[in-house]
Amino acid sequence: MSHEFSDAFELQVDADPDTVWDAIATGPGIDSWFMGRTEVDGAAVRTAFGDFTPEHPVTAWEPGARLAYGGEPAPDGRRVGYEFLIEGREGGSTVLRVVTGGFLPGDDWADEYEAMTLGHAMFFRTLREYLGHFAPRSGSPFTVFGPQVSTWDSAWTALRNALGSDDLDGQVYYTNAHTIGVRTDDALLRFLQGFQGGFVLTHSVFSDIDVTATERAWQSWIDTLTAKG
Repeated sequence: MSHEFSDAFELQVDADPDTVWDAIATGPGIDSWFMGRTEVDGAAVRTAFGDFTPEHPVTAWEPGARLAYGGEPAPDGRRVGYEFLIEGREGGSTVLRVVTGGFLPGDDWADEYEAMTLGHAMFFRTLREYLGHFAPRSGSPFTVFGPQVSTWDSAWTALRNALGSDDLDGQVYYTNAHTIGVRTDDALLRFLQGFQGGFVLTHSVFSDIDVTATERAWQSWIDTLTAKG
């Protein structure tokens, strides 16, 4: 079995089209709301996840109006493409429409599609949070992968309890079955149910930090939390 898909998200943000363009079409902008570390050169978008750095050719580049990239098939036929459409409104606000489409091969496409769709919903909502609260500043990104969990119900209960008891001094801005997003005064913190069976923490921090030390601290935090569960 396989699945052809197309999904659309629409965001109204209190930012002008040029600020929105910088958020979706530059490496520092994307680093402030997505995961991994991204480079954009006008011809391709490259996002590094550890040692894995997929490259997506740019297929439309209209600064302040339209950006599209990806959609090229992998050897197994899998493909995902993204299109961002920017429309300025009176008063300096912007409507951003994001369209994702592609093809998922294999018998487990439904599980992959669910994880991808819920993850996209989190990241695009995070984009709105970034534009509304932190832009044009750029965040320092890092991603932490937790160990395998035994059962997701107990793991999510432990995570929610920890977030409720820890002194994060922030508010939950989005949640769905696979994600929680928390905004603090200087960070966007994202907690996701990884498709491979462990939590993924992907944070962007908008203050001066030692990224390596902060990443290690969060790694210890999620390792300890998962071990308790």
